[in-house]
Amino acid sequence: MKDRKGTLRQINLVPNFITAFGLACGLFVIFKSIMTPESGNLYDLLNASVLVLILAAFADFLDGAIARALNAETEFGFMFDSLADAITFGVAPSVLFLKSVRVFAGEGKFVFFSVVCAMVFSMCGVLRLVRFNVKTTLSKKNKVSQEEKMALKKSFIGLPIPAGAMVIVSLIYFLVSPQAAKWFYIDVKLRTVIIGVSMLVTGYLMICRWQFPSLKTLHIRVPSFHWMFVTVLSAIILLYGLLYYLPVVFLGVSVIYLLVGIALTVVKFARANNLSKRQ
Repeated sequence: MKDRKGTLRQINLVPNFITAFGLACGLFVIFKSIMTPESGNLYDLLNASVLVLILAAFADFLDGAIARALNAETEFGFMFDSLADAITFGVAPSVLFLKSVRVFAGEGKFVFFSVVCAMVFSMCGVLRLVRFNVKTTLSKKNKVSQEEKMALKKSFIGLPIPAGAMVIVSLIYFLVSPQAAKWFYIDVKLRTVIIGVSMLVTGYLMICRWQFPSLKTLHIRVPSFHWMFVTVLSAIILLYGLLYYLPVVFLGVSVIYLLVGIALTVVKFARANNLSKRQ
């Protein structure tokens, strides 16, 4: 009996350990940004932060998957995961944004604008997590309709906070990268406005009622060898892009997911309007 209890505790610790790793990644990005001097290399900071946040996003996907696979889902793990996400994907991107702006002390308007955008993004991320927790808790207690339960399993209501963080961080990373500098020039003020407005829009998408696809329910079927070849070739090209053009590919993948979610919502809304008109 003791051995069984010990094994169960070990199983329960595995998802929480992965969640703690994701939280540590977010705290590392925050503390690294604070400790980096203004004279430091901003691109190097973003390069390290992006890699760490990608690890955190992978850990966020992995802890839930392992908890479900091992039947080790607990209330503690549920709350711990949400709090970790709030810091890693809600606060860390805002800190990176404020660090990348590097607004001069005399530019009071840009300082205020930057702080407001960062605060709105973080607050919307936290509100997104709170709504998700409430919906999930009500679903477990059978206090929501069957249609809402199916919607929670198949898609996310509002942009998930890890995806929102990836959109903002990838945009910052790209605009500061040498690749972007080769194509066009953007001064600090314009970059601040672009990223700030993007944070406001992304914050709204996190708390809106739009549905975004869930990777948990993604099932890819390859009907023939030719499609298998195309899939493998695409994976190789993506890997090459990640190795040599990380800022461009990272931004592209983040924006594609965002656009797919928006397109699915528009299509669903259009179908609902057509059905209502026919009736």
